[in-house]
Amino acid sequence: MAGTDAYFVLAVVAGVLDVAANLASSKSDGFARKGWGLASIVLVLAAFACLSAAVRGMELAIAYAVLGATGIFGTALSARLLFGQKLRPIGWFGLALVFGAVLVLHSA
Repeated sequence: MAGTDAYFVLAVVAGVLDVAANLASSKSDGFARKGWGLASIVLVLAAFACLSAAVRGMELAIAYAVLGATGIFGTALSARLLFGQKLRPIGWFGLALVFGAVLVLHSA
């Protein structure tokens, strides 16, 4: 894997960890369930550790956009699959625009 690709993968991994943190936070029931709350905090810290590593080889704006888009898209998909939450078609269109914008930003 080329050097810049490794940094991009780190930014995506940060986004995936962000999704996991969001899901754990949701399961924590407002942090009343301490195990899930602690998992959420640890996952957020891991996500930002990966982001920190990613910005060593790519611009912060791009790395954070990749993390954000991955997190938003992954959370929407996970909420649909795991919790039955539904977005209207315009919501999915918006997500596609965000995802496309990040791809354009990465290739710029």
